[in-house]
Amino acid sequence: MNTIKVPLMSDLAARGETPEYLFWVGCAGAFDERYQKVTRAFVRLLHHAGISYAVLGTEETCTGDPARRAGDEMTFQMQALTVIETLKAYNVKRIITCCPHCFNIFKNEYPDLGGHYEVTHHSQFLRMLVEEGRIKADPAVFSDKTIVFHDPCYLGRGNGEYESPRAVIATLRARTAEMPRNRSKALCCGAGGAQMFKEAEPGNREVNTERTEEALATGARIVATACPFCMTMLSDGIKFKDKQEEVKNYDIAELLAMSLGL
Repeated sequence: MNTIKVPLMSDLAARGETPEYLFWVGCAGAFDERYQKVTRAFVRLLHHAGISYAVLGTEETCTGDPARRAGDEMTFQMQALTVIETLKAYNVKRIITCCPHCFNIFKNEYPDLGGHYEVTHHSQFLRMLVEEGRIKADPAVFSDKTIVFHDPCYLGRGNGEYESPRAVIATLRARTAEMPRNRSKALCCGAGGAQMFKEAEPGNREVNTERTEEALATGARIVATACPFCMTMLSDGIKFKDKQEEVKNYDIAELLAMSLGL
């Protein structure tokens, strides 16, 4: 696999260039070993489609979303204002991100602090590239597989986006399944709203275990996700059920990249 040099905003700015998009990698995409693979897959797709983009690299910091969800408003505003100043310095207008939490806060909450951007989740961006013919999946790669998609809360109920990830999966020409609770009725993976960072509350089972059982009951051998939190929780659930040899959890970007041999 060829090494790809990811363009940095600072390098482009030094040459007087401005990319069309900022790819906001996010904390998980930068630091989580599993989700780094999603970042790499998405970057390969961006290069395959010839997209003009750049990343902030070490200038990128947390959006402050987990702090706000946990009730730490002061930390959120400090983080957000720092990010807004950085984006202003590079005249950023359009943002793509793989994380629904980053997507949601940039789109819906940063405007209150003066941060106004055109924000696109990677499921929406990949759908656009597929519909424009800039990415064409090989229908043979997943033709004998069954894929079930888990709706991320901050993408689905938070922003009404249910169809873009399914449209990306549809282009793979795989068999698809749906869990009984899907779209606006989907069960949370158990991590959103800063729940990932606190101890579990009293109950008879973990939320991610219940959601994993729903996914496994469909008989699908691929559980598709479009959120780093969901990936962590469902991967852990699959391991808890000791099904990691038979059932795999992939992000939609990974599936599309795999279908192209990228």
